Amino acid sequence: MTSTDFVLGSASPARLRVLQQAGIDPRVLVADVDEDGLVAELAASPPADIVTRLAVAKADALVPRVGDGDDVVLVTCDSMLHIGGELVGKPHTPEVARQRWTRMSGQSAMLLTGHCVTRIRRGEPIARATDSAATEIRFATVDAAAVDAYVATGEPLAVAGAFTLDGLGGWFVDGIDGDPSSVIGISLPLTRRLLARVDVDVTTLWSAQAR
Repeated sequence: MTSTDFVLGSASPARLRVLQQAGIDPRVLVADVDEDGLVAELAASPPADIVTRLAVAKADALVPRVGDGDDVVLVTCDSMLHIGGELVGKPHTPEVARQRWTRMSGQSAMLLTGHCVTRIRRGEPIARATDSAATEIRFATVDAAAVDAYVATGEPLAVAGAFTLDGLGGWFVDGIDGDPSSVIGISLPLTRRLLARVDVDVTTLWSAQAR
């Protein structure tokens, strides 16, 4: 019986942690994709389409690098926050992170995560399934001192929407409506459904320790 090689196409430690806690120990590859350029190119598209296209672009960049195994599953994701009609990603700088939190404080926004599951055999894609997950985030009202303290930690600079649910940012999220794993970066329910669409049973991917 051929075992399936599970590859996570992401540098996100949060996505890796979600999978590991759910019984999968993936191989990790990181795609080199001009995300900002692609977002600008797709600016007129619906937000859910944009995050899904980003996930697909990462998959396309990584397919040549996964190797020539008999059965490889590559999972790529991309998350962005949709707030006030604008789709925003990682702030990268303290100034942008402060601006984001001034805007998000006391408001609700939608965290969108695009997913792409590609099944590869001997270096060639044989099946692909894509979709996105949306979760409403209800942000607490946060004063300037708390925003400054959070930004000073550096955590919000490199995460979609300038916040985390499973880290320090969780103190400033009053609630969510939807899938928490999607907010962290990879939706377990959606990934399970996409795996099924490419004829992979998620239980066969669990590590020996999880079974």
